[in-house]
Amino acid sequence: PTNKMAPRKEVMTREYTVNLGKQLKSVTFKKRAPRAVKIIKQFAAKMMKTSDVRVDVKLNKHVWSRGVRNVPNRVRIQVARKRNDDEDAKEELYSYVTVADTPEGFQGLGTNVVDEE
Repeated sequence: PTNKMAPRKEVMTREYTVNLGKQLKSVTFKKRAPRAVKIIKQFAAKMMKTSDVRVDVKLNKHVWSRGVRNVPNRVRIQVARKRNDDEDAKEELYSYVTVADTPEGFQGLGTNVVDEE
């Protein structure tokens, strides 16, 4: 059996829905949006098993779009595990998180593997 927390080697992209409302319950108003970004980063690190997680500007803007207090309850994110081009990087892979658009809402989406170009 392989170690569950052993870092994976292959490059991949997946789509997830993060329920922020559940985790931001009872969080001080002025800390909500920053905490939401931290929660998304922790989620991506857990799913992709990389400690280096980078958040896209659009995702950050989406989380902050209704101000510091009124964070969206759910966010559909696309997490890409990519190779680190930096030679002196600690890890060979990093995760890049962007926002995925959901025109029909979040019902019945689940986790999707996105095919790379």
